[in-house]
Parts: sequence; structure tokens; C-alpha cells
Amino acid sequence: MTDVMLLWDTPVLFEKLFLEYNIKSQRVSADSLGTPFLPPCRCLVLPTGFANPVYTSTLKGVVRNKNKIEKFLKNGGTVLMFGPMVPEYDYDWLPIELKYVQEHGSTILQRIKEYEKFSIIDKHVTEVEYDGHLMVTDTNTNIVLRDSQDRPLMAVKDVGEGKAIACSIHEFPSKGFLQTIVKMSSRCKI
Repeated sequence: MTDVMLLWDTPVLFEKLFLEYNIKSQRVSADSLGTPFLPPCRCLVLPTGFANPVYTSTLKGVVRNKNKIEKFLKNGGTVLMFGPMVPEYDYDWLPIELKYVQEHGSTILQRIKEYEKFSIIDKHVTEVEYDGHLMVTDTNTNIVLRDSQDRPLMAVKDVGEGKAIACSIHEFPSKGFLQTIVKMSSRCKI
């Protein structure tokens, strides 16, 4: 059984991370979303660069399947998105009011204590690199991490029984974070 589906069209370094963490993953093309051939999973992951055509053609399939992704979320699945790596980006294929602005840098993290379990970075890490920041206008979206200028770098929103998680931190997720989102998510078809 697959716990995580990586939406990407070529091999990606994330696959080795999931192997190392002993999390069952499968890389799939976003064009295959909603087909009867995909097994149920708990989490969809869109790696850094998902909206940049220089890196991948993933976004076309994601946008085309927005209703299936929303249904997946409402049924208890989790969608984890990293920085789209384009100058500006609106997540209009998700039921979330969120915008990304590309800007590379490093920062001292500000952690929002009540959402600590959703932090992609281990507690002992204080400084991270990022590829952009988020602009959150949805009052039902919770900020998990901020940069030193108080700009959101990670946000989570409940969508039905599932969670949409956006993160612009340019670091691999911690083992604890990935295990938490897999454990809290329901296995569902997309």
C-alpha cells in the first residue's frame, strides 16, 4: 500500500528520503490523478518547482484534477505543497486563499507554538533557507512558521477531514513531520 504519492514526471530526490524514512511512496504523473489505476494513498506531495515548466509539467494535471484533489482532501487526505518556484503564484486549484511570492534567502524561524506538530523542521533547527513566502488571506488558514520579518513560510488549512499544507522552506522535511502527516491522514482514492 502506498502512503505518499509524489506528483512528478521524472525521478526526484524526495523518493530517497521516503525510502530512508521507511514511508511507502510512489511517484506518479499528475495526469494519472483520478484514474482507476492509482491505489488509495494518504498524502499527495508536490515537490519544490511544481508550477515551473522548466522543472516539470505537473501543474497541468493538478489544475485539471482540482475537483478530485478537493474530494481527496475532504475525505481525509493531505496535500503537501512546496514552493512553486515562479515569481508569484495563486493556489487557485485548492479551496484555500493563498499566494506565494518567490524570494530566496535564509532566516531565523518563528514557530507558532499551537501548530508545532505541523512544523516541517525539527525543533532544534532555528535557521532555514526558503524560496519564497506566503500571503495568507483566508482566516481559516493557520500559520505554522514565519520568517524573521513575520512573513508566513508554512501554513495549514483544514479542508473537510483532510489538510492542505503549503511550505516555502527549501529544506527536506523531518522524519517526524512526515510520519505525523501520514499517520493523521486517511487512506483515500484520488
